[in-house]
Amino acid sequence: MRLSAPVYHLKRQAKLLSRRENVPLHQALDRVAGEEGFATWSLLAVKAAEAESGDRLLARLMPGDMVLVAARPGQGKTLMSLDLAVAAMKQGSRAVFFTLEYMHADILDRFRDIGVQPADFDHLFTFDNSDAISAAYIIEALQSAPRGTLAVIDYLQLLDQKRENPELMVQIRTLRSFARERGLVLVFISQVHRSYDPTRKPFPDIEDIRLPNPLDLSLFDKACFLNKGEIQFQAT
Repeated sequence: MRLSAPVYHLKRQAKLLSRRENVPLHQALDRVAGEEGFATWSLLAVKAAEAESGDRLLARLMPGDMVLVAARPGQGKTLMSLDLAVAAMKQGSRAVFFTLEYMHADILDRFRDIGVQPADFDHLFTFDNSDAISAAYIIEALQSAPRGTLAVIDYLQLLDQKRENPELMVQIRTLRSFARERGLVLVFISQVHRSYDPTRKPFPDIEDIRLPNPLDLSLFDKACFLNKGEIQFQAT
C-alpha cells in the first residue's frame, strides 16, 4: 500500500490534529494511520521504514553534487532536507544545517517531526544560524569537513541579501568548485515563484525557481521538487 504522503508529513498532520482537538498524540497518530489504511501508527511506521525517502534520495547523490530542494511554502522543504541529513548521518557522515531563518530549537523540533531523536546524531550534526552566512562563510566553516559531508543551506535566495556579499551567481560558482574539490554534498532549500499553479502541472520545475537575482541554474546537478506530499527528483 502506498502512503498518501511521506511519513514526516503524516506525523506533522497528527501533531496538528492532537493540538486542534486536544487529544493525546498517540490517538492522533492512530487516526492518521487509519486514514492510510493501517490499524495503528506502528504498522504504518513499519511500512514507511521500508522505503524512507531520505535514504532513497541520498543513494542518488554523489560527493560534489549541488542539489536544489524546492517547493511553495508549507510543502516540506525543510523536513525533506533534514531527512537527507539524517540519511547521511545514518551512514556515518557529518551533516551541517546553515540557516538564516530558524533557531536551533526549531530544527530540533523538526527532527522530532520526522521521528528522529536529535541526541542520536549529536556528534555528527552541526547547526549554524550566523547572520554572516554566505559562500565565503560556508567554505570557511566546512574547510575541514570530511568527504561525504552533507550541508543544507536555508535558503538559496538569502545568500546575497546583504550588499557586501558577492552576487548570487558568483557565490554559487564558488560553492560548486569547493563542493567538487572537497567531495561534499551541498543541498540548497529554494523558494518557488508565486506564479506556479499546481492545477496546471503537478510539480514545480526548474523554470519555477524564484530568482530575484540572476543565476545559472545549470550550476546545480540535481533537483528535488515537492508538492502535496509527493516528490519529483530529476537531474537539472
